[in-house]
Amino acid sequence: METRTLGSQGLTVSVEGLGCMGMSAFYGSTDEAESLATIDRALELGVTLLDTAEGYGPFVNEQLLGKALAGRREQAVVATKTGIEFTDDGKLVGHNGRPEYIHRALDRSLRHLGTDHVDLYYLHRVDPQVPIEETVGAMGELVAAGKVRHLGLSEVAPRTIRRAHAVHPITAVQTEYSLFERGIESDGVLATLNELGIGLVAYSPLGRGFLSGAITSPDDFAADDFRRTDPRFQGENFGRNLAVVDEVRRIAAAKQVTPSQLALAWVLHQGAVAIPGTKRRRYLEENVAATTVTITDADLSAIEAVAPQGVVSGDRYAPELMRNLNG
Repeated sequence: METRTLGSQGLTVSVEGLGCMGMSAFYGSTDEAESLATIDRALELGVTLLDTAEGYGPFVNEQLLGKALAGRREQAVVATKTGIEFTDDGKLVGHNGRPEYIHRALDRSLRHLGTDHVDLYYLHRVDPQVPIEETVGAMGELVAAGKVRHLGLSEVAPRTIRRAHAVHPITAVQTEYSLFERGIESDGVLATLNELGIGLVAYSPLGRGFLSGAITSPDDFAADDFRRTDPRFQGENFGRNLAVVDEVRRIAAAKQVTPSQLALAWVLHQGAVAIPGTKRRRYLEENVAATTVTITDADLSAIEAVAPQGVVSGDRYAPELMRNLNG
């Protein structure tokens, strides 16, 4: 597995990581045995970056990852997130970037993960009531204490990145990035990361599964799958986006790869580290194979013709969640 260095503080990770969220939340039914086997297989294939958050469950996903890594913690680069407050019994409170909560949440995450440190600690969402300098300052204290190795931000605006980076070096920014979601190319985020030497970690690089080519109807989702409320999977948006996927599938077939592999290879070609999420070994293996796919200039031209910036129909999330972005 190829590796890539995030930021300028020396964090080296596999060029493709594993998003673990769906193993515990938001994407329908879960299977702990298969999830553990998927994490095990990821490590065998050289995937080192394993991504979770205290909010996935809540807490359940961190506990799952802790169980998977018991006795072999050194094999993985563990990334988790804070800034969305939960009570110890799992009740959602809301955004909380206050220093006292950041410290308390990290200690709780360490217990759930069964480790004494987190390799990459993200601010999951910015708390609009707390200056980013205070939040990142508290996160920096965790680095000084040896509990955290590197800091990251998620879904932030360029001005926030700059303010945070001035307080403590930011190693990575995690944001949605795919053939369907290229907003960071025009809103200044990507340019800011390149200027400051901060790594890009792309979540949902398959457009929440849309770009896999396996979704043909909104009815494909279980009743508790959050994509049932995702605007891009609703009404006329679904048909328009499916037409784009059909074109991506055509290009992939000509290249003798799957649509997922083409979409992932495109993200990797942009210099990002991708963290496609899956809870099954067969999809993991398909995704990892994308790291061997070469994207040519001809491929880029063909992809740009069918999936230019802004091609996707519909917002990224339902309205109440859209308000939490670009803090």
